[in-house]
Amino acid sequence: MTTETKQPGDALVRVGAILFLVGAVATVATVAPLFLGLAPLPTAAYFVSMVMPLGFGVALVGLLRSARAQRRPAGRPVQSAR
Repeated sequence: MTTETKQPGDALVRVGAILFLVGAVATVATVAPLFLGLAPLPTAAYFVSMVMPLGFGVALVGLLRSARAQRRPAGRPVQSAR
């Protein structure tokens, strides 16, 4: 167990990393047959590889959300613009 507190963007970073890894594996799987002279994979495999930039974006949003939460003073509530 860790004593680290959870930040608001931690879940987004984890989900983004998982999506990125799934997309990276799919990208390698779709490009490998082209170099090995095998039959190309179905179109669905190419769509799964598009998950990689989506995962990168989700992780980036999570990092920005976490950074914003750290910059905010702990005891002071957020003021809305009037």
